Amino acid sequence: MNFENLKWTREPAKYRIEPGRIEITTEPGTDLWQRTYYHFQNDNAPALQMETDEKFFSFVVKTDFTQSHHRFDQCGIVIYLDSDNWLKGSVEFENESFQHLGSVVTNHGYSDWATTAISPVIKTVWYRLSRREDDYCIECSFDGANFTQMRVCHMWEGAGKISFGIYACSPEDSSFTAVFTDMKVTDCVWEAHDGQQPDN
Repeated sequence: MNFENLKWTREPAKYRIEPGRIEITTEPGTDLWQRTYYHFQNDNAPALQMETDEKFFSFVVKTDFTQSHHRFDQCGIVIYLDSDNWLKGSVEFENESFQHLGSVVTNHGYSDWATTAISPVIKTVWYRLSRREDDYCIECSFDGANFTQMRVCHMWEGAGKISFGIYACSPEDSSFTAVFTDMKVTDCVWEAHDGQQPDN
């Protein structure tokens, strides 16, 4: 993966980019969310992405969030097209009892949030983001080898050129350093659907 092709959307004040390793130190009050349920909008999280018009690919990255310690601290994968159209997958710190492993898809200015509770002792997660035209699949792994589907989704503005990569943020009064390694782009491992055929 050519790190020279990565570009910031909202460059953070503190980060480090080395061969095979990226660190992002979050700033308080940073987040990605649009409208739904909470009725607020926050669109200031930094994202480091690369552009592509490739219709079929998979992107893998390992995240280390050992330093996360405050509610909603998070880091993971992102496709950020604009403030109203994006998706993200991450673990959000909640408390000493559990964390949220989840994903958010935002289409035309409205976000959803799909989550499951995981142990607070988990501090590294691999993510795999796969694209098939304007449909996307997010998977996660706790060992870097065995991936489990988190969600399949559609992006209404995700059919053409997109930007994808990594992000980190701290929505409340917090800061931590997120570490990203093992990044690679491969042929799409999300295979075409084999089952019920389309109606038309």
